[in-house]
Amino acid sequence: MKQPPFSTLALHPALLENLASMNYQAMTPIQEKSLPLIIEGKDVIGQAKTGSGKTAAFGLGLLNKLNVKQFRVQSIVLCPTRELADQVAKEIRSLARRVHNIKVLTLCGGVTFGPQKGSLEHGAHIVVGTPGRIEEHLRKKNLSLEHVTTFILDEADRMLDMGFHDAIDKINGYLPDRRQTLLFSATFPGDIEHLSKRLMRRPTRVEVDSHHDTTSIQQILYEIPEKGARSEALLALLQHHQPVSSLVFCNTKLLTEEVAATLRESGFMALAIHGDLEQRDRDYRLVQFANKSLTVLVATDVAARGLDIDSLDLVVNFHLTRDPEVHTHRIGRTGRAGAAGIACSLYHASEAYKLELIEGYTGQVLERLPLPQLSPAHRPQLAPMVTLQIDGGRKQKIRPGDILGALTGENGIAGSQVGKINIFEQSASVAVEREAAKKGLAILREGKLKGRSFRARKIGIPK
Repeated sequence: MKQPPFSTLALHPALLENLASMNYQAMTPIQEKSLPLIIEGKDVIGQAKTGSGKTAAFGLGLLNKLNVKQFRVQSIVLCPTRELADQVAKEIRSLARRVHNIKVLTLCGGVTFGPQKGSLEHGAHIVVGTPGRIEEHLRKKNLSLEHVTTFILDEADRMLDMGFHDAIDKINGYLPDRRQTLLFSATFPGDIEHLSKRLMRRPTRVEVDSHHDTTSIQQILYEIPEKGARSEALLALLQHHQPVSSLVFCNTKLLTEEVAATLRESGFMALAIHGDLEQRDRDYRLVQFANKSLTVLVATDVAARGLDIDSLDLVVNFHLTRDPEVHTHRIGRTGRAGAAGIACSLYHASEAYKLELIEGYTGQVLERLPLPQLSPAHRPQLAPMVTLQIDGGRKQKIRPGDILGALTGENGIAGSQVGKINIFEQSASVAVEREAAKKGLAILREGKLKGRSFRARKIGIPK
């Protein structure tokens, strides 16, 4: 069934013009079901998986009612992780490009508190952040929510999983009673229902199919002969499938580091991502994976939330999860937007009950194949890109165009050899094709940005 276009909605003309320029034509199912209700001002509970277009749904809704002339916080968006908050803020800014002078501010933990306080003193229309840090700013009277008209909770199930119950309730205490509340969640357990009853007024619940399109994802089960054979089995799978980008899911933080170290010892460009890392390390590991400077990212479920990866060739479940819904979200990281993807799961005979739960939930009998043979002589492929870091960022007024211009100027490298550019508060990163990385680094070290010299280095993978 063909999805209706955005032009059928009562959206501000500037928003519709911008959507057309972004080639956003037809609405996704969650947008079709939720946006008309959001535009009407109703409280909405939206149940949809990651990658369904829910950010554009609530982003367009809050922008449509925003009064730009009133320079005060009118919308607040809560997210479980800094990575997701950054992604949401970025998309809202993109949706608002044709509406001038809208300021979006992110407030997340893991970064210095002082600069956030300074940014709040300059004001904002929209605040996106994590519950703990926003509650702290409210408690210290750095932030006022008295004029908020839209309150949004994105991936509410993960926020509760991470223990943000109290922080959310405290933030709610600072909000006006008369406001619109939107809650989006991939799953709808009992605690989400209780939360919605505390925060919302007569909400309308909309839901889209939470099962992923199996036509684009090949799911394969591999039985390991003994529990201690998982690492060898993982190496064999990576050798066999030879993905450019693969995401390996582990059930614990400690295991992510152990698995990543094992992969590096075997020559793979692999790093772990989990909640115990310093924010700087988390940021740069995610940047390296997204820009294809890493071939393997080993992650916990919570740390993987908010990952914004254009194409992911392979997902591997190092262990099966006990929750079938979590399994569907894991495998849905690959095969997005109709692209082909492969999801492999390692299991031992003792985990047969988990397979029964997953197959019962998905309504599928999953393919079982024998493990490929591990070749000791195999050399893992190198990541196609290298990440270069510059010790200057937003504070120094550096923009992506400055970095691109420096790299591709006279006697520089080709523009096609430059990948993703990320600008942080005090630093920036740029992905450069491996064969051009040495020359690109020399250009950044010897040249100038904004008339100034900045230190630059290659971000390597630890041994």
